[in-house]
Amino acid sequence: MESGNPTKPWLLKAVSLLRVSLEPPRHELNELDWKAALSPDKARLTEHLSALSNQAGGGVLVYGVTNQGTPGGVSETEIASCINQLANLGRDALEPPIAIDHFVESYQGARLLFIHVPESTTKPVYLRGKTLEHAFIRSGGSTRKASRQEIGTMMLHSRTPKWEDLRASVLLEENDLAGRLDTEPLLRLLERSTPIDRDALLAWMEQESFVLREQGPSGGYITNLGAIAAARQMSEFPSLEHKAVRVIVYDGVNKARTKLEQEGGRGYAIGFQGLIRFVMSQLPQSEVIEQALREKRTLYPEIALREIIANALIHQDFTTTGSGPLVEIFSDRIEITNPGTLLPSKQLDRLIGTQPESRNERLAKAFRRMKICEERVSGLVKAGLEVELYGLPPIQFTSPPGFFKATLFAPKTYAQMSPNERLDACYQHAVLKFLSSATMTNTSLRERLKVPEKQRSMISVIIQEAIEAGRIKPADPDNKSKKFAEYIPYWA
Repeated sequence: MESGNPTKPWLLKAVSLLRVSLEPPRHELNELDWKAALSPDKARLTEHLSALSNQAGGGVLVYGVTNQGTPGGVSETEIASCINQLANLGRDALEPPIAIDHFVESYQGARLLFIHVPESTTKPVYLRGKTLEHAFIRSGGSTRKASRQEIGTMMLHSRTPKWEDLRASVLLEENDLAGRLDTEPLLRLLERSTPIDRDALLAWMEQESFVLREQGPSGGYITNLGAIAAARQMSEFPSLEHKAVRVIVYDGVNKARTKLEQEGGRGYAIGFQGLIRFVMSQLPQSEVIEQALREKRTLYPEIALREIIANALIHQDFTTTGSGPLVEIFSDRIEITNPGTLLPSKQLDRLIGTQPESRNERLAKAFRRMKICEERVSGLVKAGLEVELYGLPPIQFTSPPGFFKATLFAPKTYAQMSPNERLDACYQHAVLKFLSSATMTNTSLRERLKVPEKQRSMISVIIQEAIEAGRIKPADPDNKSKKFAEYIPYWA
């Protein structure tokens, strides 16, 4: 017997199970069913595939073993026929469809065909065109219809596949798997050394869930996670080509005249630094004096832009077709928009400092590992602190139908701010202070809004309006001193 193919971990287990099942008294197992040849009964074959895909850990069909349990072998013609028919049944006759894997292995001098049926994450797997009650299971080494109770148990253990795990490509050969993704930048971002050969590289890509090698060394698939993170060209993945980031620069405060429009072509992770550099290059600059030296500085803090743009990439709804993240630069503001409304569990005024929830948690985790965005919770806090440091109006979050938008405004004086902007600035300042283990005071808000001491009464008015609007509250309700009063967000 050959030792088995090391790229197929399931094969070693299958050979071990076959050895056990052929020991006297010979018997089939729930995880393994052997056959002499391909049955002409397609309905029964489909039932076997349903049962094995509903089996914990999946299962294996072994062709070339006689009914008496003697390895007899299979011909090349039989091998091709088995693989083709079972693959078609798995794809066309089951709901959800399944993908099989195969390998020809020598056992006791006979060539046997091993067909691997992976456990489905979505259960039950049932006959297409039928009801859930037409699901099958393995019991006592045979295939039978599942009971209602067994179907209910399977549904409890079912897991809907995440968007990141779905296939972005058709079946590709291994050279294409490695070639369509630009892995060198990813390895640098993850601070990993380059694998010594292609097999090691593909093994790492599979470990990171960038590829699915369900078809073994003959090929595999690139996942949505792999493509969206590291595609050399997004246009090579039809389901993702409209998810490329667009940057539009307008001449003025509205969309009447467009100065420049640029669309990214690479995966988000490998193209992120270039995207940020391009956006920063399009921003107006102002002169500041630091340590007696006059320096040019962009009107918007890079840290805030990085975090907000990264959030737009991560938290978008990828099921929304025809649109992707958009960065629009006006003379007085920057708008970062992504498809997908705010999740029902979130509130617009609680986004800074609260535990993030993402539609695409695998992508969010990858971005954090690659240091593209900050760790959980801290990202928007740092963005808010930078916005205050630069003297900008508060970050504005809106959720129009089908989209989510974050807006950064160019610097404004207190007099130029609208009443709502002043209230938002007061609330966000209280939030940022609270998350920094401090409290807002009249003095801290006055300094944030760059209002002179002699106009502190105006700040007192804003604070009172924020209290009446339910945005903030006194940290100590018993303290009657307005001058030394401290304030916290309403939810603290």
